[in-house]
Amino acid sequence: MKWMLAAMAALIAVAPAEARTVYVHAGRLIDPATAQVLSNRMIRVENDKVAEVGAWKAPPAGAEIVDWSRYTVLPGLIDLHTHLADVGDSSDPLLPYKTSPAATALLGANHALTTLRAGFITVRDVGTYRAFTDVALRDAINRGLVPGPRMLVAGAYITKPGGGGEVNVKGMTMPEDMRFGEASTPAQVRDKAERIFAGGADFLKLIATGAVLAIGTEPGQIELDEDAVRAAVAVAKAHHSYATAHAHGAEGIKAAIRGGVRSIEHASLIDDEGIALAKAKGVWLVMDIYNGDYVAEEGRKQGWPAEYLRKNDETTEAQRQGFAKAVKAGVRIGYGTDAGVYPHGLNARQFAYIVRYGMTPMQAIQSATVSAAELIGWQDKVGRVAPGFFADMVAVEGNPLTNIRVLEHVAAVMKGGVLVR
Repeated sequence: MKWMLAAMAALIAVAPAEARTVYVHAGRLIDPATAQVLSNRMIRVENDKVAEVGAWKAPPAGAEIVDWSRYTVLPGLIDLHTHLADVGDSSDPLLPYKTSPAATALLGANHALTTLRAGFITVRDVGTYRAFTDVALRDAINRGLVPGPRMLVAGAYITKPGGGGEVNVKGMTMPEDMRFGEASTPAQVRDKAERIFAGGADFLKLIATGAVLAIGTEPGQIELDEDAVRAAVAVAKAHHSYATAHAHGAEGIKAAIRGGVRSIEHASLIDDEGIALAKAKGVWLVMDIYNGDYVAEEGRKQGWPAEYLRKNDETTEAQRQGFAKAVKAGVRIGYGTDAGVYPHGLNARQFAYIVRYGMTPMQAIQSATVSAAELIGWQDKVGRVAPGFFADMVAVEGNPLTNIRVLEHVAAVMKGGVLVR
């Protein structure tokens, strides 16, 4: 995959970028950092960054103007839990195996464009069954070969053999690139973690408990113990990065938090002790509380495995109640949807759910902007429309502070000062 991208890049003549100034006229501008809504704003963009934000005034004659005066403007949205570089879930557990690496890469490019057009301009891609497909997609986007959001990627799952990070079908052995992160001991975890960083990953993804959408694993079971988590976290710190843990079960969540992870994905069966521990340690929760409804409805229509549907039923409402408790307790929460379980591009559907289960509309927007940016360590790059930040913006009709669902239908998207929708 890497040599293919290098060859493609060599065929494209890249001319030096010309200086470019754009003036965006925002009817209303939401600043999630201050929780303010500012009217009639001028946003001056120089190349790919915001240079100035102030009251609207007439730009110089002949200036390039983006007229969003009838819209509410927000920073580009951030989804902390996506799977762009994968095939998604279906009635066939073997679909990732049956889909060739080339076809998987092309699907990833399509998912990336769909996600960008939906207003999610930065994503954290938290794993793919075929190792480093996400790295290739990220690099292709960064080189301008395909359009898509800014990506931070996990490279491969660190998972026990036959665990929640693998395609498990009785009597079959998956190819090496689908078992890249297999590890059973702390020493093996350290080795695989080093290899994953060497392959270009930005952070580590640990499968600490069983999974809902995987054959032969149970969400409540610990699959990587605290010592294994600590081993991965130590490697991540040495690479100036962090580890996040897929963890559904209450005991697995607490073991991962004690092991030093930066965030917990799903947290479906979190208990009061786990909520208190997450708050005390400053660990983020990234809880995908929308997609349980999608799996229950569409999974049954499409004939997904009964094991998937049973585990989804057992975790969906518990996860939502845990989310409500975590919000009330003041735990750090970032916006993540598990896009790929449901069709890409519908990422904003979760906003209505997190408001229903305890967040204010402003808190919901903050979870997908300034809070998410802080989790990934990009708080000085994305998540705000402010001088020095990337000129990543979305425009919507109406007011998301009175109707959060307007975010499901963005009218326009700008990435780095360039309109992409």
